[in-house]
Parts: sequence; C-alpha cells; structure tokens
Amino acid sequence: MIGDTEVLIIGGGAIGICCAHYLRERGKEVAVVEKDDICSGASYGNAGLVVPSYSIPLAAPGAVSRCIRWLGDPESPFYIKPTLRPSLLHWLWKFQGACTWQHVRKSIPVLRDMTMESLSLFDELSTRRELDFGFEKRGLLELFRTASGFEEGQKVFGLLKSFGIEAEILGNGDLGKLMGGLETSAVGGIFSHGDALLIPDRFVKQLGRYEAGRGVYMATETEMIGFETSGRRISKVHTTRGDISCRQVIFAGGAWSSRIARKLGISLMIEPAKGYSITFRRPYPCPEIPCTLAEAYVVMTPMGDTLRFAGTLELAGFDQSINMRRVQAILKRVPTYFPGLEPEDMELVEIWQGLRPCTPDGLPSIGRPRSWENIMVAAGHGMLGISLAPATGKLVSQIMTGETPFMDPTSLRVDRFS
Repeated sequence: MIGDTEVLIIGGGAIGICCAHYLRERGKEVAVVEKDDICSGASYGNAGLVVPSYSIPLAAPGAVSRCIRWLGDPESPFYIKPTLRPSLLHWLWKFQGACTWQHVRKSIPVLRDMTMESLSLFDELSTRRELDFGFEKRGLLELFRTASGFEEGQKVFGLLKSFGIEAEILGNGDLGKLMGGLETSAVGGIFSHGDALLIPDRFVKQLGRYEAGRGVYMATETEMIGFETSGRRISKVHTTRGDISCRQVIFAGGAWSSRIARKLGISLMIEPAKGYSITFRRPYPCPEIPCTLAEAYVVMTPMGDTLRFAGTLELAGFDQSINMRRVQAILKRVPTYFPGLEPEDMELVEIWQGLRPCTPDGLPSIGRPRSWENIMVAAGHGMLGISLAPATGKLVSQIMTGETPFMDPTSLRVDRFS
C-alpha cells in the first residue's frame, strides 16, 4: 500500500479516473482509492452517451408536477420511496425551488460548454492506441409517439437552438433511413447531429489501466474510513488497507461523496438516484444510432454487439436492490415505439442498477469547500457522469494547478446550497 502521495482521489469511477488522467498530464503524483473495483458504480451500466442536446438540467419547469403525477405509479419513470428522511425532504425543497426558466437559461450554457469540451477530449483520447472504447459521433435521435409530445419536444429544442445547439426536425417518413431497417410507430423525431456514444465501462477501465501504467497508484478494494486533519487541511486518509499521507484530496465518490464529506462537516446536497439498464445481444434489424423514447423516458443505445436500454430515476436512498417491476416497465415501453422489437425475444446479457449522484439544481458540484484548504469536490453529475467526465477532470486539474480554467466554474461551487 502506498504511504504518501501528492493528490489522493477517493472514487474510481469515470469522474475519479478522468481527474487522475488530467492531473497526471500536468505532472502530478496521483493515487486513487476505490472501495470496490474501477468502474464498479454508476459509470458501469449507463447509456454511454455524450450529449450536448441534454443541456437542460433535471430541475426544470414541469418536473415537479410530473413527479407528483407519477408518485402513485410504481412503474413510472420517477419514483420516491416514502420516507421522512430530513436530507431528502431538504433536497426536494431545493429541487422545486430550482425548477424555473431562469435557472434553466443559466444552466444550459454551463452544461453545453462542459459537454462540448468533453466531446473534444473524448475525440482526442480515442486516437491513443492504448484506448479503444467505441467512441463514435453518430448523433442522437429523440423519438415521439404522440403529437403532443412531439410538439413539446420541438419547443425544448427551440430553446436549445437559441444557445447554439443544433438539431433536425424529422417527420415519420424521414425516420426510416436512421432506423437500420427497423419499423417505428413514432410520429416524428429530433435528430441531434452533435451527440456521440461510447462503451462506458470499457472507457473507464482502459483509461484506468493506462494511467496505472503511467504511475498512478490504483488502490482497489480499499475503503476510506476516516481522516486525520491539521487546521483546515487533511494530512492523512485512513483506509482499510492502511494510512495515506497526501497534500490534496479529491472527493469523486459519486453518490457516496456526501457521506464521505459528512465526516468533515461538509454538507454536499447530493441524493442517490437509482437507475437501471438492461443489455441484450444486438438483434437484427437494429438502429445504428442511439435513440431516446421521449414519452417513456427510456434511452436505447447500440454498443458494439449489444443493445442497451436505460431509464428510470428512483429516490430510495442507498437501496441497491433490483426491482423487477421497474425493469419490466422499461422493457414493455419499447414495442410501443418499435413494434418489431420485443425484448422477450432477445438474448439477455445483463440487468444492472446504479446510483447516480443528483444535486437539486441538476448541475455538478466542482470546487473547494470554503472551510477546507486542500479538498476538491468533483461529484453530483446526475445522469450526465460520462458526458461530463473528461471536462470535469480537466477543470479540476486546471483549478488545482492554478491554470486558467476552460470555463467559469462559479455556478458549480460546492457551497451554493448553503
């Protein structure tokens, strides 16, 4: 076990590994502590999309009314487990307060700039011979089954267009060329040319191995259990495999970051939101590009020789059990968009659940808490962890090394909910 390092990163998911990469690029000595294995959390089974078209935050007008409408439906896209837990009630209060158009308009440029930066960084990383993670700029097609949904979708993309995010409006007759021979009952779609896809677990694991080969120490199956402090600084991190002295610490533990921070009196308003994905052997015919089933809140991504469906958002604390009723709710919506695509006829590869770290305003928390001098937080990316990972890693490394950041991080400040 390493006893001393310049920068210690707690968390071995997409965010932590990207922080390690860009800090190593800047000559820093780095170690990563991960309680399980690299890419064992929310980074593993997500939809694998890099999406400037998803630059509208989770907290937006209409979100609260939809949540209330869905509360009594155990198969709905959004579910809250009944509880009086104060932290969740506080989170929900802040969430409803952020569901304004003013907040949306302030947030779109932030998410757009981060995602566009990630696109460029993924492009650069994909050219390295050591990395082959299926990165392709195929775009994203959002499909609408109802005329009202299609109309609402066009309004949303009208707003995105005003911020420079381009998309093409397609009628039913225009969809066939993008469907790979698969029939769709959608009335129309919105094709975002600038989006991309990748195989998420392959990306994180390969980049982790690449950085381990460049001297980054990877302490897997190693859990952080406490800190030793001196004044406003952490001097040592206690783990299940020994103590590590460090000059800087990064909290990149995803949904668990709030628990880690709490040990030091830092309040991170991050709630775990369970999501599911179901991966099958790729059927034929199959779309060549990722699709969003808009009214169903389901994403369908072709990944190499597999096809993955991902969806739902469940606020149930750190409960990591798999609710098969919610899994089936995702799958039974697929034939309503693709009559010829029956999940029960496909070969199942894996059912997965993961806890996505959600802030109440839908923006990640990146920066230093006011009360500590050598702590950096990089967490709260919600459903956009893969999309924002390289940009986050670069931003963290720039802040820590005194380099001018590629964007203004003020709106991401850790203490903004205080």
